[in-house]
Amino acid sequence: MLALFLMTLLAADKQVPDGVITDQVRVKLANDRDVGGMAINVEVQQGAVTLTGKVRTEKQRSQAEKLAKKVKGVTSVTNKLIISPDQ
Repeated sequence: MLALFLMTLLAADKQVPDGVITDQVRVKLANDRDVGGMAINVEVQQGAVTLTGKVRTEKQRSQAEKLAKKVKGVTSVTNKLIISPDQ
């Protein structure tokens, strides 16, 4: 049902609302086996995503950015994630 709503919303207006982008990035991060469970904050302004928080490895940092870039409507990703092995 949510997918149908999002498809209708996207069809009506090419620009994806920031709230929808935020939700989709959070879902992608939460469902990923490498970064799921990490304390990653997502902020979106006019399609520009900023990731903040802590991850354990460079692989997780890169993966989070890669996932965010795949979300429809994302225009850029600023990765401010800090690597903290004891996270």
